[in-house]
Amino acid sequence: MTAITEGITDGGTGLLDRERIVAKPGFNRWLVPPAALAIHLCIGMAYGFSVFWLPLTSVIPGEATDACKSMGLMTALFTTECNWRIADLGWIYTLFFVLLGCSAAVWGGWLERVGPRKAGFVSALCWSGGISVAAVGVMTHQLWLMWLGAGVIGGVGLGLGYISPVSTLIKWFPDRRGMATGMAIMGFGGGAMVGSPLAQKLMEHFRTDTTVGVWETFLAMAVIYLVFMMGGAFGYRIPPAGWQPEGWTPPAKTRKAMITEHHVHLKNAHKTMSFWMIWIVLCMNVSAGIGVIGAASPMLQEIFAGNLIGLPGVAFADLDADQKLQIAAIAAGFTSLLSLFNIMGRFFWASISDKLGRKNTYYIFFLLGIALYASAPTFAYSGNQIIFVAAFCIILSMYGGGFATVPAYLADIFGTQFVGAIHGRLLTAWATAGILGPVVVNYIRQYQVDRGLSGADAYAATIYVLCGMLVVGLIANAFVRPLADKWFMSPEEVASLQAKSASDEAKIRHGSFGIDKGRFDLPALAAWAVVGIPVLWGAWFTLVKTAALF
Repeated sequence: MTAITEGITDGGTGLLDRERIVAKPGFNRWLVPPAALAIHLCIGMAYGFSVFWLPLTSVIPGEATDACKSMGLMTALFTTECNWRIADLGWIYTLFFVLLGCSAAVWGGWLERVGPRKAGFVSALCWSGGISVAAVGVMTHQLWLMWLGAGVIGGVGLGLGYISPVSTLIKWFPDRRGMATGMAIMGFGGGAMVGSPLAQKLMEHFRTDTTVGVWETFLAMAVIYLVFMMGGAFGYRIPPAGWQPEGWTPPAKTRKAMITEHHVHLKNAHKTMSFWMIWIVLCMNVSAGIGVIGAASPMLQEIFAGNLIGLPGVAFADLDADQKLQIAAIAAGFTSLLSLFNIMGRFFWASISDKLGRKNTYYIFFLLGIALYASAPTFAYSGNQIIFVAAFCIILSMYGGGFATVPAYLADIFGTQFVGAIHGRLLTAWATAGILGPVVVNYIRQYQVDRGLSGADAYAATIYVLCGMLVVGLIANAFVRPLADKWFMSPEEVASLQAKSASDEAKIRHGSFGIDKGRFDLPALAAWAVVGIPVLWGAWFTLVKTAALF
């Protein structure tokens, strides 16, 4: 906070400085969500990385030797003689979300001080740079470089990019808090919907007799993502302290909805039981969903195999190379379909939570999720891929909805002053889930495969374990309570904090500061078109490719 004060008093004018992005009179708040989406659509490709797993398991041609089949994880990290296994590659996915949660927790307070533009700028460098390092890892067949690049460096970019718009949009849309958080992070859920088909097409373009096309795809996507994310970072604006939409008045305090009018300091939030109950709620919801997403592509291929291309009863191992390529394309469509429901669920459920309340919305997530997870093995054994796909689409909509609803849940309980930083600390739950979910899916699956099981049998036990995680989340949600008055800052403390971050104009004027509720004028439409066109392309691809599922 001292840095902000110094920046205001000494006239700091750097392009990334927080004081440079305080909105001026006449600004349209509807320009901010497209900036957030530009960043989140890029980093959301973390969900779609499973499309690379199977190609990366066949980089080295020929049958695997006995030494390769029995190699340990440390050997896999450095070998240039053996193909990688999905379980080895899956750790990149785990690192994504471990580093996302850790970086969000560590640098959440920094983000509140420096503003979303600087955080978005650093996020762009880390995410694109990390993917580029991963490309070198593929070129040299060094798994540790892929872990370092995509997993560690990219994971830091994920964390900073993920939380950069949350606090900002909550403050821009106090009249629609749930919808705002839905807009803030729905792009993260849709990243795979755009990125998966793009990656598939790029790999097909770059594939030759000597390369599977993955490292070339990594480099191409790194450049594309850098451009989009920089555009999003420089599109961020923050409202003046004290701003509120013209004609809007805060609703009366409703104990039932647990919406506070006060604010909890960042240093105290984690000392409350409600923080840790919400932490468990998020961790369990994410662990269950993230495990499925991380294995979505191979799971569909191995369970339904020949059924996907009109060869009922033919197991995955009995398909030839061309047939496996066909079902890989369909599975990429399945991944994109899940991403489509993920992104729609983020906006839909978060908006619905404005009416139902956050706690009731989470009850729906857990109760309906338990029923669907428990039924999934039955759907798989029956061979009914339509019901199986539909069930996981609903599950993923609630998974995405959980992410989008939790920032509003936090704002309701802890107030908005430090909600971005508190949200960052809560994302350690995501880091934990990033270990639990993929590890449960990948290693229980591998254990079942080693026992000679295949298809639905290889995944049934895993799905039941994920179902049990939702039960734990349901119980934790019941223990979330409004906070006692002792946890809230005094009005004087809040006024002091807001005064330090207010623009000179905001210190003089009050209310809307000449900034109205916003409208879809030409600049806003252009900004939405930039992010909307890729989303529509991804949705079109998804619908075309997933037609084979039905």
